[in-house]
Amino acid sequence: MLRRDFLTSLVALPALSAIDEFQTGASAGAPDLFIWRQYSLRTGTEPRRLADFLQGAAIPALNRAGHKPVGVFEVVTGLPTPTVFVMTPCSSMESVVSLEAALDKDEAFASAAVPYMDGSPADPAYVRQDVSLLGAFPKFPHIEVPAATATKGPRLFELRTYESHSEKAHRAKVKMFSEMGEIEIFRRAGLTPVFFSRTLAGPRMPSLVYMLVHENMAGREKSWDAFRNDPDWKKLSATPGYTDPEIVSNITTVLLRPAAYSQV
Repeated sequence: MLRRDFLTSLVALPALSAIDEFQTGASAGAPDLFIWRQYSLRTGTEPRRLADFLQGAAIPALNRAGHKPVGVFEVVTGLPTPTVFVMTPCSSMESVVSLEAALDKDEAFASAAVPYMDGSPADPAYVRQDVSLLGAFPKFPHIEVPAATATKGPRLFELRTYESHSEKAHRAKVKMFSEMGEIEIFRRAGLTPVFFSRTLAGPRMPSLVYMLVHENMAGREKSWDAFRNDPDWKKLSATPGYTDPEIVSNITTVLLRPAAYSQV
């Protein structure tokens, strides 16, 4: 399921010094790593085949290997559809690198994955998949599963990516969230986070990626309005050296719905 060339290259990328923070293994408060996988699909048989693979083969095997909760999200707006994202949490860099070996040894996974793995060039399981490695903020070290997940209640997820023109600018934006109170302002405004992370390996770097959850679109608009009008946010966003024009070069927003079998 995981390409060996991708996994082995993660450990050898000299520009990504942030990966060093995760190399020595997990401790009680260590931030997770997230394997963030994007499947681009065609309408027809591909979405159903991918869903069958994820629900019946991949997620049970990942859970057996200690990776949970696994999130699966379908694009509503912001990218061409059908597109599916899969989020796999890992407790350490070692668990990232050893994941494929664990799946290779899982006979139940190998059997259940046959229809997906044996797709032909004329009838593939997907058009393309792109993979990134994300590192959770130390202040927000793990996925916060929404309360509504347990009851399969309504959840509208919002995936936001903030790109910066330089590493220095990127770290300034990370600092706004993790040290200068932006996460606290989010919560006060009703914006409920699921995770906050930095992109350690993948496209569009340097960037940070985070996810929010809303009950519905009306709730999303209400919370963002409260955030924009928050006095502390107005003060923070006007701080010299931390304004958007100085440290953020692009913001991308994608709205997502959870797959019926998603664990997030």
